[in-house]
Amino acid sequence: MGGLIRCLLLAAVLCTEPTWAAQDILVPAGEFKMPAKLNQKNLKVASFYIDSHPVTNAEFLEFVRQNPEWRKSKVKKLFADKSYLNYWVSDLKFGDKVMAASPVVRVSWFAAREYCAWKGQRLPSTNEWEYVALRPINNETEIKTLILEWYGRGAEWPLSNVNKSSPNNLGVHDMHGLIWEWVEDFNTSLVTGESRADGGLDKDLFCGAGASGAADPADYAAFMRFAFRSSLQAKYTVQNLGFRCAKNR
Repeated sequence: MGGLIRCLLLAAVLCTEPTWAAQDILVPAGEFKMPAKLNQKNLKVASFYIDSHPVTNAEFLEFVRQNPEWRKSKVKKLFADKSYLNYWVSDLKFGDKVMAASPVVRVSWFAAREYCAWKGQRLPSTNEWEYVALRPINNETEIKTLILEWYGRGAEWPLSNVNKSSPNNLGVHDMHGLIWEWVEDFNTSLVTGESRADGGLDKDLFCGAGASGAADPADYAAFMRFAFRSSLQAKYTVQNLGFRCAKNR
């Protein structure tokens, strides 16, 4: 009898989905004006799905369990720098169990991309991420104020759990105020200064004194996102840089 009870309890645990498990949120097609751009033309975005929150340590742990080449001791230097998952205690342990629901960080673009592919998904594009990020927050918090307050606090550690902030009007959490996030085309954000490399980059983005000619010069928060993305390389891992997945409808 005791064995049967233990089996039933185990089954109940395994079948109970954690409250922080990511959900696919449907993003309707639409148009928007990209913040931090001089040329304010409407951009069209097709309907797609995006995760309700960034990928957590617990979710990424399952990925490295099944894909040992992405464990911290085995990942190739070509695909991640030496800080990759450096806050994890070991290959298969991220530390205190309270970190299970906090976002995984110190992961490279390569690792984030592989995780999403493993889930049958992909990283969102810059346009998709910014489109969702502009959605109003349900508690009517002013987005620019929220972001600038976050920037002013600097890097915080340990990170809070996902889903603690109010969602936007689509039901998407943590687009602002928790971590930075990888996007698929992160390296097309700003001009590099090398003429051969600049052909595919967006020359309408503003910075510094150039902000005075922008349609919304106060949108410093959006420019910071583009500037940060432009500073990255695909193998970089950063303490407050994680990701979430998306997929086509």
